[in-house]
Amino acid sequence: MNQPRKSRSTAGEEFSPTFEEDYLNVDGWPLAWRVESDDLARGKVMVDLFKVFLTDQLRLSRSRKTLRVHRDNLHALGGQMIRQWHQHPHARKLGILRMLLEAIGDDGGPILYPSRSEADQRSFDSTCRLLHRFTTLR
Repeated sequence: MNQPRKSRSTAGEEFSPTFEEDYLNVDGWPLAWRVESDDLARGKVMVDLFKVFLTDQLRLSRSRKTLRVHRDNLHALGGQMIRQWHQHPHARKLGILRMLLEAIGDDGGPILYPSRSEADQRSFDSTCRLLHRFTTLR
């Protein structure tokens, strides 16, 4: 006899997140970037912008690989901005978001530190250009 199969999942079992949930799971980034406790608030400001950008990229139906590359590049960009915040105290009067927006442009973003391959820098610059266009068109 054909009887309905019982589900193997239990009430306490957690399922793996969907790609979109995993892709947009960036709330922990400020902890990774933090040098001092005040950096968490600065990081949150950047993450809020990055989430809007990442959601837009998802809406454009880009490939998963492309989406991951942009997400990873944004993580690197956030770390760069916190590092520059601490290395250039004179720029602090701008605020972290203004500093970020001035660091990216039609020519890309800041030089990655620690330095990586030219291909990584080109990829990073491509993401920075997209973010720049996204922020200036809104």
